[in-house]
Amino acid sequence: VLSIYYLGKKFLGDLQPDGRIMWQETGQIFNSPSAWATHCKKLVNPAKKSGCGWASVKYKGQKLDKYKATWLRLHQLHTPATAADESPASEGEEEELLMEEEEEDVLAGVSAEDKSRRPPGKNPSEPAHPEATTPGKRVDSKIRVPVRYCMLGSRDSARNPHTLVEVTSFAAINKFQPFNVAVSSNVLFLLDFHSHLTRSEVVGYLGGRWDINSQMLTVLRAFPCRSRLGDAETAAAIEEEVYQSLFLRGLSLVGWYHSHPHSPALPSLQDIDAQMDYQLRLQGSSNGFQPCLALLCSPYYSGNPGPESKISPFWVMPPPEQRPSDYGIPMDVEMAYVQDSFLTNDILHEMMLLVEFYKGAPDLVRLQEPWSQEHTYLDKLKISLASRTPKDQSLCHVLEQVCGILKQGS
Repeated sequence: VLSIYYLGKKFLGDLQPDGRIMWQETGQIFNSPSAWATHCKKLVNPAKKSGCGWASVKYKGQKLDKYKATWLRLHQLHTPATAADESPASEGEEEELLMEEEEEDVLAGVSAEDKSRRPPGKNPSEPAHPEATTPGKRVDSKIRVPVRYCMLGSRDSARNPHTLVEVTSFAAINKFQPFNVAVSSNVLFLLDFHSHLTRSEVVGYLGGRWDINSQMLTVLRAFPCRSRLGDAETAAAIEEEVYQSLFLRGLSLVGWYHSHPHSPALPSLQDIDAQMDYQLRLQGSSNGFQPCLALLCSPYYSGNPGPESKISPFWVMPPPEQRPSDYGIPMDVEMAYVQDSFLTNDILHEMMLLVEFYKGAPDLVRLQEPWSQEHTYLDKLKISLASRTPKDQSLCHVLEQVCGILKQGS
């Protein structure tokens, strides 16, 4: 088995009898180590220039250029020993390869938890539970203070993965947002409802469509994950259920959502790495650009201006090529809001299933308890959902439906 490590991502390939390489992830065939390495690196970092595959690809932990040098010496080819031992990488590539080696050391030393986390499915359209095998946890209400991206520097295994990072605007780096986004009001409605029910973090999928001609990503449906973050067995069943739902609706997996109950709606270092991974997975073997959107919801952060939850989209840009060991850059994404005509029956059904799932849970939010001096948690939920209601249904009618669902679960 051949392997490539690049910016925290691992790629595996099989050496074929004819000397070509088959990428295990997609079954694609590459004629040389350089062709495979260049393809994989550009998936992670589109700005990556072609480099040396012999110095990037490993077999049994040893770089291919070492095997090449040994072969040359054994066959007594007239190649200077010093030149044969050296990597054919360019000067810039050498620095990058050193960074990759450091990453591998980190992975070997501290990635037991990371390796236990299931990646998204191999099929680019197949969903997989975000953070499915992360140990379940109760969210600490202690406020996490975000840091600016420029303060992070290179990756540090000692850094808290829950460190929050401020997002960067595309204008601040003199770039245009590479795709447009439109989000359905029902998506935000269900996402917000889900996030309000528990004091623990929640996750879910986003279904929609990508129009390559208009470069428009339309998010049409949210699929809540009714499982605990540490429950891998249930997560697998949820994945299959979501996959079937996407297929029946003619939708594609276009992203995921996640909540920070008591913290700002900003990505953590863990969220940034997860999003970078999902972007790569959705890209798959396609040569065209395929975006993946992340939505963060903060229902109970004390810094929110009012009862309404803060919902923020983000996308991750690979770090600069000259600093490959840096974290990905969390980018603020501008999105249009599309108001649906009505709450569909499947949205109401999802809400009922969520209420039933959290019923009796120790981290269930007691909606009748006071959230502030003026409002209960139920009042707060109603106010937050009010801004996301359909245009052809009265607010009172929608809130009556919500209250009816909550009463059924009590």
